Amino acid sequence: MRRRRLLQTAAATSLLAAPSIVRAQGADKVSIGVLKLASSGPLFVAMARGHFRAQGIEVEPKYFTAAAQVPVAVTSGDADLGVTGLTAGFYNLAGRGALRMVAGQSREEKGFQLNAYMATAKAWEDGLRGLRDYAGKRIAITTAGSTFHYSLGLLARKHGFAMSSVTMVPLQQLPAMAAAFKGNQVDGIVIPVTLARQLEAEAGGRILGWVGDETPWQLGALFTSPKAIADRRGVVERFVRAWAQGCAEYNAAFNARDAAGNAVRGPGYDELIEVVARAVEQPAARVADGLPFVDPQARLDVGDIHYQVEFWLAEKQVRGEVDAKAIVDTSFVAGHFNVPRG
Repeated sequence: MRRRRLLQTAAATSLLAAPSIVRAQGADKVSIGVLKLASSGPLFVAMARGHFRAQGIEVEPKYFTAAAQVPVAVTSGDADLGVTGLTAGFYNLAGRGALRMVAGQSREEKGFQLNAYMATAKAWEDGLRGLRDYAGKRIAITTAGSTFHYSLGLLARKHGFAMSSVTMVPLQQLPAMAAAFKGNQVDGIVIPVTLARQLEAEAGGRILGWVGDETPWQLGALFTSPKAIADRRGVVERFVRAWAQGCAEYNAAFNARDAAGNAVRGPGYDELIEVVARAVEQPAARVADGLPFVDPQARLDVGDIHYQVEFWLAEKQVRGEVDAKAIVDTSFVAGHFNVPRG
């Protein structure tokens, strides 16, 4: 009788497992354009934890080396979805009806040291002591239309100086920016935390403030094409559901703070920092130094997205008429922030 009960239990377990096996075999294949950065962490977490498999999705990451490449891949059909920082290039494509944001990725948020505003040692000696002093100075960035460009725009708005008073020096790559900073060829820089700490130690540079503290904004998003939403809406919904689970676990592990605002290790930290470190191919300690804030429900600051469109149009980095409302599909995630009325 004991043997019979065991066989019955095994049979029942087999029947319960069968739908999952069938679903895995017939999983929908979805490709996503992504950069090997900690800000892409929710994707790596959701993949490692099996959230996409549970939604009947087989994910194929397609890796790129620059944010501008990802929306191009989605527009051309080389990737079904994309997740990366928002640039003028993204809005140029979205403004033509080629892209729609469906969920949030990372945000520049108060208390999170992701990107720094810095002054060179020479500029500091010459009087560049605060961020309002960026007016009239030469500031190194990657490219016009980049996230660094937008951060400077927010700084100008906050401190009341004209963007035209800042001479942006586009140097394309982070190593070239660091070299110019060390050689005092520029007065300041907007640069990720890991390089900021290095420049502080090696070149006597001064961190004047953190972008998240000074000028919080919606840094990145998950997006796809209108065609994918129309033709495969159910698949996109399931993908976003798994993505949001990754966001929740990422936030719980990495974005936890104590009552004094100090970072603490949340549940699953040790496991998930290794997951992200392997994905971005960097030591876990280095990854830990630059973990951005990710909303636990994958929500967007929609009001900031509207301002981003206005800014890029004013900077003439985006051409033509762009309907900011049409760029965001709020139907996939509930509770987005600062959604304009009307």
